[in-house]
Amino acid sequence: MAIRQLRQQRADTVDRGAYADAVTPWEQESWRVSALGWVQERLAERGLRVSGDLAVRLRPWSVLVRVPVDGRGAEEPGAVWFKANPPASAFEGPLTAALARWVPEHVLEPLAVDAGRAWVLLPDGGELFRTTLSRAAVEPLAWEHLLGQYAHLQRALVPHAGEIERLGVPCARTAALPEVFDRLLAGATALEPQARARLERLRPRLAHWCAELASLGVDDTLDHADLHDGQLFWPAPDRFTFFDWGDAAVSHPFCSLRIPAEKAMARYGPDVLPRLLDAYLEPWTGPGRTLADLRRAARLGWRLSALSRAASWGRVFPAPSGPPPVAAQGAESLLELLNEPPIPGR
Repeated sequence: MAIRQLRQQRADTVDRGAYADAVTPWEQESWRVSALGWVQERLAERGLRVSGDLAVRLRPWSVLVRVPVDGRGAEEPGAVWFKANPPASAFEGPLTAALARWVPEHVLEPLAVDAGRAWVLLPDGGELFRTTLSRAAVEPLAWEHLLGQYAHLQRALVPHAGEIERLGVPCARTAALPEVFDRLLAGATALEPQARARLERLRPRLAHWCAELASLGVDDTLDHADLHDGQLFWPAPDRFTFFDWGDAAVSHPFCSLRIPAEKAMARYGPDVLPRLLDAYLEPWTGPGRTLADLRRAARLGWRLSALSRAASWGRVFPAPSGPPPVAAQGAESLLELLNEPPIPGR
């Protein structure tokens, strides 16, 4: 399929979700031609060609295009995925490539990365875990495998935390989270005055939580920050593939626990949480770390994960004018700091 055909993509194949008015680079014809030309060139290098209509998904935080392919470089017809990130998450392509070197058994290996333009071309990872969940009964044991494997991934990346930061991944280290909170609160223009006052009063307690969490001896590493069932492939019963790192930060690892645990509890009920917690914490056990200490750390990380979520809502394509289309969601994420985690403890 020629570039001319690609750029004539029909409007009804474009999925904008709940963000019909969001501005992305896709609206610019010159950008589309350049991006799709890059895709074709990278495919040609692998003996592949575009073989059908594109499926375009536009959100304030990404442009995602499913590209059907065939050719001598493919054993059978399939697809690849082109993703473009906004400037604040331009690190995703280089990070994905680095993870494929450091922890290849856990992630996708990109087919191509253009760091300067924040573009990445990814292979198809198969069926999403979310799709599997929608069509078949899945036991909670699968979620235990998921969280245990993810904890092993995080531990393996501890020595690379500095390198990850140098790739441009935001630094939200545990000891610095009070300053992250200050910056986010100052920029949360969508907050009502009463809600802002409640958060301001929370600041001393938050500083204490951060100091306590830092003292428990679990090193900062990569926090996915949005690890839900739509960010996972399940290629084998006891193995998952993790992807979509655009919300990531270098922070306390336990900040990653809340989102997958909430998804699992919504499916199986709150009684599943102790099993998930044990599966996630087991890889972190070691000399000088009691299970009680780790559970306390998990409770603190659960609560402080609201900061990573609030920060990620700011990583959107810049609009010509006006506030970003997700400003209110960032403010709502900050308010989650006020909620008590479901993990028992003080």
